[in-house]
Amino acid sequence: MSNTNYFILFLFVVSLTGSSCKDSTTERKELTHEEVLMEPNWESIKANYKDPAWFNEQKFGIFIHWGVYSVPAFGSEWYPRQMYMDTANFSAQLKVLHDGPTKEYLHHKKEWGDPKEFGYKDFVPMFKAEKFNPVEWISLFKSSGARYVIPVADHHDGFAMYKSNTTRWNAVEMGPKRDVLRELFQEGRKQGLIMGASTHFAFNWSFYNKKNHFDTVDSEYADLYSSKGTDVTEPVSEKFKKRWWNRTTDLIDNYQPDILWLDFYVDIPDFEAYRPKLASYYYNKGKEWGKEVVINDKNLYHEAFPEGTVVYDLERGKLPGIRKLPWQTDTSIGKNSWCYVTNWESKTSNSLVDDLVDIVSKNGNLLLNVGPKSDGTIPDDQRNILMEIGAWLDINGEAIYETSHWKTFGEGPTQVSGGYMSENKGEKSFTHADIRFTEKDGVLYAIMLDWPAEGEVNIASLAKGSKYLNDVTVKEVSLLGSKNEVSFSHTEKGLVIKGLDDKVGDYAYTLKIRLQS
Repeated sequence: MSNTNYFILFLFVVSLTGSSCKDSTTERKELTHEEVLMEPNWESIKANYKDPAWFNEQKFGIFIHWGVYSVPAFGSEWYPRQMYMDTANFSAQLKVLHDGPTKEYLHHKKEWGDPKEFGYKDFVPMFKAEKFNPVEWISLFKSSGARYVIPVADHHDGFAMYKSNTTRWNAVEMGPKRDVLRELFQEGRKQGLIMGASTHFAFNWSFYNKKNHFDTVDSEYADLYSSKGTDVTEPVSEKFKKRWWNRTTDLIDNYQPDILWLDFYVDIPDFEAYRPKLASYYYNKGKEWGKEVVINDKNLYHEAFPEGTVVYDLERGKLPGIRKLPWQTDTSIGKNSWCYVTNWESKTSNSLVDDLVDIVSKNGNLLLNVGPKSDGTIPDDQRNILMEIGAWLDINGEAIYETSHWKTFGEGPTQVSGGYMSENKGEKSFTHADIRFTEKDGVLYAIMLDWPAEGEVNIASLAKGSKYLNDVTVKEVSLLGSKNEVSFSHTEKGLVIKGLDDKVGDYAYTLKIRLQS
């Protein structure tokens, strides 16, 4: 059958069936002949896909790592992997070397017993989520200023936080006995937030350590621990890849996520044939639903998804300069974990606001993770940080939302390390001389990342006649959140602003600059 006939048949089926998902707030529309369906190859996808403008406009989202791993609350969300590491271990993919038993293995033996007798599966009944309240969660996220929310739908551990049609290990049949993802989607869309879902399931194939003295080799639990054998070099089987495909398309079909966030391992060669197939499937579904959707992908090992087919995501990392295409940083409020752990260490609101500003000035979004406790409560320190970010955005949000990057991202002495997992490379704190720019509707925003102690600042990038301004002059300057007037002088050394004696808040400070040609 020709592509044209396939397209006509698709239109006919669409007109008869209607959408099966009742969560979507976007009314379905009929496809037009101008809206070409993507074929499962990169040429077709690149020719017909464009990053949705709405994604780049939102700037700030919330990630949620919550699952069975929140029960032991030790180490990190990788507890289910590390609890089975009893000897030295080397992972070729992850380049991680354990020279002996992991702290998680030793902790598990002490607190829970032998992993063969009490395995990860035995934490599932303990994951009750008895205090989970989606209305409270979504209200908190909205108060934080977030515009979109991405709950983890399934992590490497293989437990689905939704009603899965492909595995019994899901939150409706086990543990909470609730469709966590659907409840969050319904409430989020009710409160006007954009809802996405992340899937980390591809790495389930190699996640659990398989040894004969662990329950991970028990065939009764192969649908949780994966069907991979004890040979660590065994390639991903076709059976598992089809299982991953069915699970991922089931998630797409029944929850209609606006954003599909993919973790690593989808980018290894074993999944090469499935990547364009998944992208075309999801993007065509978006057309069917009458909305633009977007894939976020980490591309950890190589460019598995060609540039211009997804929005690139950097885990715990930033960029040193502007990227012309939209991108995203995902990081956690927690310094040491994504899921809740008893020794969780939170970052400061100040550093997170600075990160948000720096990322937005370089054309990126910030996806900030929270780690709820297993009972469904969000710890007070995380709640407070979200509320403090929200208070900052109440004043400064016009310099963030729907803005675009300027001709230069900013100026200042503090260097930003770029790339994956770069946030812990000993970066220094930003100073008042570190300034980041955004623009919107003919207004330039200059955001000082600390308060100038002397009440004045010189912005060298805005010097009269600079390459960034050319013949444009400065007409007016004000400080967001302050009723006091500030004075300025436009010199060949910079835009000198004085009268900054009304400190607004405790974090970054926004100068609103009106320019005139």
